[in-house]
Parts: sequence; structure tokens; C-alpha cells
Amino acid sequence: MTIATAARGVLSKLETCRGDRNDGHDRDPAWLADARLAALAWVGEHGFPTRKDEDWKYTGLDPILAVPFEAAAAGTGRWVSAEMIDTAAVDLGGPRLVFVNGHFAAELSRLTGLPAGAEVTNLAAVLAARPQRLEPFFSHTPGEHHAFAAFNDVLAEDGAFIHLTPGTSVDEPIQLVFFSDTGGFPLMSSPRSVIVAEAGSRATIVETYAGTFGDVYCTNAVTEAVLGDDAQIEHYKVQDEPLTAFHLALLDVRQGRNSRFSSRSVMLGSSIARHEVRVLLEDVGAEVSLDGVYLPQGDQLHDNTIFVDHAATGCTSHQLYKGVLDGGGHGVFNGHIMVRPGADGTDANQKNKNLILSDRAEVDTRPRLEIYTDDVKCTHGAAVGQLDEEALLYLRARAIPLEAARGLLIYAFVHEMVDRIELEPLRAQLETLVAGRFTHGDDQVKP
Repeated sequence: MTIATAARGVLSKLETCRGDRNDGHDRDPAWLADARLAALAWVGEHGFPTRKDEDWKYTGLDPILAVPFEAAAAGTGRWVSAEMIDTAAVDLGGPRLVFVNGHFAAELSRLTGLPAGAEVTNLAAVLAARPQRLEPFFSHTPGEHHAFAAFNDVLAEDGAFIHLTPGTSVDEPIQLVFFSDTGGFPLMSSPRSVIVAEAGSRATIVETYAGTFGDVYCTNAVTEAVLGDDAQIEHYKVQDEPLTAFHLALLDVRQGRNSRFSSRSVMLGSSIARHEVRVLLEDVGAEVSLDGVYLPQGDQLHDNTIFVDHAATGCTSHQLYKGVLDGGGHGVFNGHIMVRPGADGTDANQKNKNLILSDRAEVDTRPRLEIYTDDVKCTHGAAVGQLDEEALLYLRARAIPLEAARGLLIYAFVHEMVDRIELEPLRAQLETLVAGRFTHGDDQVKP
């Protein structure tokens, strides 16, 4: 089956599923219906990315397109308990929105303790009561990024909606938990989350993606963040979905004057996972920091595609991504920084470091700079290596078992990334997950 044939099959099933559903929701407003139809037509005409597309050349989509997914409707899957959510995502104590198969689960969520000026709710509620607030987020050229983003335009019905009025500060982290449970049917969920941080506002947002062991599903998520002047958003993402799942996600960020945005991602799960970040620094003095660690094992593929667009003067961007690859794991870092004409005073740096633990593991790293002005400070680099045999022998000579010694060296490599997570409960959870990922039996490393 060719990719084009598989894509047409997926589109047909999803369109039929959507057309046949009758779950009591009001119809889309005209502008949204038009946007969905335009996006669907674009996907039908252009199809899905292939290896001929530069940003997808290392990531084959055949395993995803071969599955006859159906669109995940509200109420699909089995019963998901609070205990299942707490196991998948450590409770950070603040506001918590839980989504099951991409749809809001009010009984599992907590929306207390929010200050005046902070609206934290679900997208479907906004769409039902005040749909015009969402029009700017769907009013763009279909396929502006790629077919999966367009597909999200077609199918997205729910997700998080966060709006901070000018000067609002949310002290507790806002937690978004996306949990998938298919009930035995291959489902595609399409959560769409919107974050609007107006001038001088501040918040921390944590996204966690997880699901039921053994379920076959695809998460196709889009998160959009718009930062006003002097706004500050600290963002975290943990992807720990089962190995039978697929994960495709786009984080799209637009920043105003002197705004600050940071995002730290940890990729552990999924058979094929793509974490795509696109940042537009569109006003003077905006600053972005992007960090990530990816840990593919077995036959996993983890793709990190990053694009930072310096469109204004005096903007700063920092990137540091680290990968640890074992078994037949495949890692991708595809970083692209563009400095547009007139974006003088740009300060941009980009680093990718990889640790290979197996002869079968593979990494493709492609840091890129595209500069159209002279007054800049830009650097980029990539490194790929193996465990230091001398360091390993040193630890073995001190009676440290081989697996524990390997675990210590691996953890030392990724510790810099985990240590950047400022939320102590989240950091503690990830330290355990990362430290135990490359150790076995009784020799597990404790950070």
C-alpha cells in the first residue's frame, strides 16, 4: 500500500466517522466549517509528507498511514480513573485539566486556586459559548505547516484554553494531561490547545501525554501560544505514550516585544514520535529557550524538528537537545534558525549532542543557520559519541556492576537537561524515569 493510498483511506474513514457522529454538540460556526473544509481539501490534494520533504526526510510515515484510525469521539474508550491519571502524570498541586482521547474529562480535572485575570478552561466550552475568540487560530492558509497540522484543523474539537489578562501572574503550574484509552479500537485524537498571555502576564504550563499499555492510537496535537509584550511562559512537555502508539505534535509560538518563552521536552514513549516546535520572534527583544532530551530504544523513532524565526531586532534564542539511543533506536534533530533582513543584534545558538549505546542505533542531526543580515552572533553544532570506555573501566574497578556503571554515565550525560526542570515534583518523577530507562534488574541507578 502506497503512502498516498493509505492517506486517502485514513481521510475517508475519519471524514465518514465525523459525518456520522451525533453527540449533541452544536454545529460549527460558518467560519470554522469553512476552515475545516479548506484544510480537508488541502490534505486531499497534497497528501501527507514523504521522505522527499526536507523536514521529513528521516521520518517514514508508512506505519502510521497503514493503520485504519477512526476519529476519537467524546466518551470513547474504557473507564479512566483518577489513579490512572496520577500514575501517568505526577500531581503538581495547581489547576489540572485532563483530556481522555482528546476530550475534556471534568470529573478528573481541577480548576481551583486561579487568580482573577486567569481563564483556564477547555476549548469546546469556548467554542460553544464564544466561538469568535478562536477564529484567529483557525484562520490561516491550509497546510501552512504540513498535512498533520491541517488534519488537526479538520478534526480538533477540544483541548485546553488558557487566557491571561495583562499583568496576571499564576503561581501554581497549570497542568494539562492528555490520556488515551481506545477500548480496543485504533483511534486518532486531535487535541488543540490555545495559550494567550497578554502583556506582562506570567505562568508555567506542563503538558503530559500518556496512555493505556498496548493500545494502538495516534495523538495528533497542536498547541499554540501567543505572548504579548513582556509576557513570560515557562512550558514543559513529557511524552511517555505506550510503544504501540504514535505521537505527532506541533508547538507553535508567537512572541511580542521583550517576551520570554522557555520549553523543555522529555521524549520517552511512542513507536514514532515527532516533537515539532516553531517560534516566531516578531518584536524587539523577544527571547526563547528550547531544551529537549529524547531516549529512543528498541525500534522507536524520536524526531525533533525545530524552527526559530528571528524577525525583529535584538532577539535571543538558545537551543540544547540531547539524545541517548539504544537498541535499534533512531533519533532525529532537525534544527533551523532563520535571521531575517533587518533583524540586527540577533543572538542565537543551537547545540545537539547524542550518545549512541548500540551498533544498531542511528541518529540524524542537522543544525542549520540561515542568515540574511550582518550584525548577528550565531553559533550551531552537533556531536555524536559513545560511552567513554575508560570511565566505564574506572567505575567497574570500584566494584560497580556493568549495568549500574553504564547507567551512571548515561545519567550524567542527560542530568544537565533534567536538572533544568525547576518544578521539583516533576523533576523527581523524570529523574526516576530517565535513570531507570537504561538499567536493569537490581542494579538500577538512583539519582
